[in-house]
Order: sequence, then structure tokens, then C-alpha cells
Amino acid sequence: MDNVRVQTKELSFSTKGNGEIIDLTDKIQNALHEAKFKDGIVTCFVVGSTSGITTIEYEPGLLQDLPNLMEKLIPVNDDYKHNATWGDGNGFSHLRHSLIGASLTIPFEKGHLLLGTWQQVVFLEFDNTQRQRTVILQFMGV
Repeated sequence: MDNVRVQTKELSFSTKGNGEIIDLTDKIQNALHEAKFKDGIVTCFVVGSTSGITTIEYEPGLLQDLPNLMEKLIPVNDDYKHNATWGDGNGFSHLRHSLIGASLTIPFEKGHLLLGTWQQVVFLEFDNTQRQRTVILQFMGV
């Protein structure tokens, strides 16, 4: 495949902190359209260690269920050694990041992300304060 190419784009946005969930699906699809790729993959990578990226059905019930699950698994007010080291109170957000992960790869065909009907790409803000965030999109294909 001599005509395979790679293009990198950035999505930048502000968050409110404290468990905010942002649907990035349309922004990624628009970036794919602008990059003029037909077939390939896009890797979505979150810069930083206190947020994550995944897919979910972006609907009101799950927008409550996911933060509730995170709180059960990795509670905000536990005794984290990170908090003693840095005094920033966000040890939980680093652990949530490591659980969910920093990247996601999505195939695309004929210029469209190959996501399920009820599957959206979401950015998860785990930090306890507002942040300026960057998601790197790297397209590879034809």
C-alpha cells in the first residue's frame, strides 16, 4: 500500500472538572472529513494523566451510571499516597485514568467512523478541577 498516509490533528477544549463527560464523536468525524481519508484507522490519545477516553452510549442514565461506577471502584475520598506526596487531592483521578486508559483506536471506512448506533466516543474528566485538555487524533489510511 504505497498510498498510505498519516495525518495528526488536535482537539482542544476546556473542562469543568469533577467527572464531566464530553461526547467527541462529531468532532472526530469532522476531523476525519477534513483530513480527506476514506479507509483506515484513527487513534485518539488523551494528553495527561487525569482523564480518559472510551466509548459509551451517551445518554442521561449512563452519564450518571459511569461516574457512580467510578466512585464505587476508586472513591474520591480514599487515602491515596499521591495526595500526601503532592497535596493536590487528585490521586483518585490518576487511578481512574489508568483504569480507563489514554487511547482508543477506531476503524473508518468510506470516510465514516465504524461505530455502533449507540456507541459514542467520550472524553472523561477525572480531575477535581477545571482543565484545558488536548486529544490527539492520528489518522492512518488512504
